[in-house]
Amino acid sequence: MVTSVISSIDIHLKKDTRRGVVNNQQTDWSFKLDGVLHNASQDLVYETVAKDVVAQALDGYNGTIMCYGQTGAGKTYTMTGTTENYKHRGILPRALQQVFRMIEERPTHAITVRVSYLEIYNESLFDLLSTLPYVGPSVTPMTIVENPQGVFIKGLSVHLTSQEEDAFSLLFEGETNRIIASHTMNKNSSRSHCIFTIYVEAHSRTLSDEKYITSKINLVDLAGSERLGKSGSEGRVLKEATYINKSLSFLEQAIIALGDQKREHIPFRQCKLTHALKDSLGGNCNMVLLTNIYGEAAQLEETLSSLRFASRMKLVTTEPAINEKYDAERMVKNLEKELALLKQELAIHDSLANRTLVNYDPMDEIQIAEINSQVRRYLEGTLDEIDIINLRQIQEVFNQFRVVLSQQEQEVESALRRKYTLIDKNDFAAISAVQKAGLVDVDGHLVGEPDGQGFGLGVTPFSAKPGKKSKSKKTFKEQLSSSARKEGASSPVSGKELDVSTSKTQLTPSSKEGDVKDMTIREQETSSLEPLPSDSPKEELRPPRPSTPPPKPVAFEDFKNERGSEINRIFKENKSILNERRKRASETTQRINAIKREMDVTKEALNFQKSLREKQGEYENKGLMIIDEEEFLLILKLKDLKKQYRTEYQDLRDLRAEIQYCQHLVDQCRHRLLTEFDIWYNESFFIPEDLQVALKPGGSIRPGMVPVSRIMSLGEDAQDKFSQLQQVVLPEGPDSVAFYNAKVKTEQKHNYLKTMMGLQQAHRK
Repeated sequence: MVTSVISSIDIHLKKDTRRGVVNNQQTDWSFKLDGVLHNASQDLVYETVAKDVVAQALDGYNGTIMCYGQTGAGKTYTMTGTTENYKHRGILPRALQQVFRMIEERPTHAITVRVSYLEIYNESLFDLLSTLPYVGPSVTPMTIVENPQGVFIKGLSVHLTSQEEDAFSLLFEGETNRIIASHTMNKNSSRSHCIFTIYVEAHSRTLSDEKYITSKINLVDLAGSERLGKSGSEGRVLKEATYINKSLSFLEQAIIALGDQKREHIPFRQCKLTHALKDSLGGNCNMVLLTNIYGEAAQLEETLSSLRFASRMKLVTTEPAINEKYDAERMVKNLEKELALLKQELAIHDSLANRTLVNYDPMDEIQIAEINSQVRRYLEGTLDEIDIINLRQIQEVFNQFRVVLSQQEQEVESALRRKYTLIDKNDFAAISAVQKAGLVDVDGHLVGEPDGQGFGLGVTPFSAKPGKKSKSKKTFKEQLSSSARKEGASSPVSGKELDVSTSKTQLTPSSKEGDVKDMTIREQETSSLEPLPSDSPKEELRPPRPSTPPPKPVAFEDFKNERGSEINRIFKENKSILNERRKRASETTQRINAIKREMDVTKEALNFQKSLREKQGEYENKGLMIIDEEEFLLILKLKDLKKQYRTEYQDLRDLRAEIQYCQHLVDQCRHRLLTEFDIWYNESFFIPEDLQVALKPGGSIRPGMVPVSRIMSLGEDAQDKFSQLQQVVLPEGPDSVAFYNAKVKTEQKHNYLKTMMGLQQAHRK
């Protein structure tokens, strides 16, 4: 018997008289809770449990609502409800509805809502919304990552929802992907833990307010604990039950540790469930635990276990706080406004202090030039002192000192370069040419002193007399060029030709880089291809349409020469690149096969030499095997062949990747060419002439936008009429329109996918 008071549950069990007179069996239990709901409606459950948590989430407080209990106790019904009946919807759809209702009531804030749906099945993370066409399955497995902002799931898709119907569609999409199974305790038992998260971000529409709030609501539907003896689970269901019970045990351990104020370590990382809910169990979060129990004596042990868990959860302390953040863009604007006010206030103080007009703005080019002139006159001695106005002017004075010093250094260096020729001491070729030209002293060192930059100063030869002109006297560059010509006199290439060839070598990329660049250009041309304008004259200059359409092969040739010429050109270029890659891959394959055959022959010869050495007797020297020269050469040859094989094989793999990519581009161009041809053929020979005006460039209909079969009838179809009729006659009123629309769209999508899969399977058979 279970009796419920406002805040406690008392359980009394009659003693088993079969155990005799002396019977110490416990018959009474009492649990104090925050509230008890018995035979309550879904409306009352939501009002009591979740309404305040969701309302505070829009004020910046995080919230978590968790359903816990035995399998078959009604957790999923409480959290999700039945999607077929609007009145029996659960906490989750009602929370979404409340969020969007409250957004409508707050016109002073711009609020964005995002949702995600996570499933934890057999200690693996799955995205229940990955089946959406714009998401797709993740290549890398999802992981739980911690940062100073909290815990988030790397790889989990988060979806922006601007209206209530979109949020319901995401909810129903995730519900259809959940894993369920049947056993004796529950026909539709959830075999995984699911966490539906609503992310809220609210910005004030007042531009001066730089603060904004963020929050999230975690709605957790835990899989039910079960006794294997009662559920009769076998095979895969037995394995799932083992993982479920294990994770729930770790969750209870974490709750016990959170309730103990003396504990320093909380075991959150024992399982994926507790790790994902680390920042949602206690701490900065409004936490509500909803425990579903049976009222039957046959389920007493599981009921007591669930109530003990709820009692331990009451010991967990929470300290929810508003999650405030700052908008960087608004903060900058506010600081700029404050800076302008401070400048105005400073100007008032300057005027009250009888100071001259002081400009606190950044200096312009004219002011900087004036300071530069003052600094130069100060250095030349024509100006005794520089007047100090403000701190910004002092900083600019020092900056101009640096500029003047740098300019003087450059002038000195340019003067030295005009008078002397500077060479790098690390340039051994230039040093050799200098030595041959006789620009060295008696000791064999370069004439001149180093200037601190690793250069030497070259001067005329020591034997030259000053003040006399000598025909043999040449500039240093002429001497270098003459010595270079002497060394390379046999080369027919002139210096000019050598410079040109060198520049070409520097500018021309390698073949592989060129191929990649070429392929990138092709890809850009293909991906950015738009419907090409017709090269034909204007409509009034066109020849009259033939009475019967020409054959498609003939029309296709005309199309490739006129409107589809650009697509056809790109298609041919991509195809030529593809053929060239295939040819190179074939040649590489032949080289690999030749190397493989040579490796096999070398291995056979090497094995023969080894067997011969073993027969003749092996010799060792200091523990090392002694082999003859022929076997050693075979080993080196085999090593080189293996190296060549690896290199060629890597090149073949790269070529295959390029071939696959080029094939994709060719297929894309071919499909685009055929599609554009069909559009052009229908527009040119089937659409009535009086409708051609709408298809002109700038007309109301883009080419190919409307099928030919429907270009004359653009009315509503049956589905549109049904949707309008459904919104009018829905019995639950306008609040249920978004709920039912999302349900209908989800069912239509899944029915379509099932039909397409069935057609594909039938086609394969």
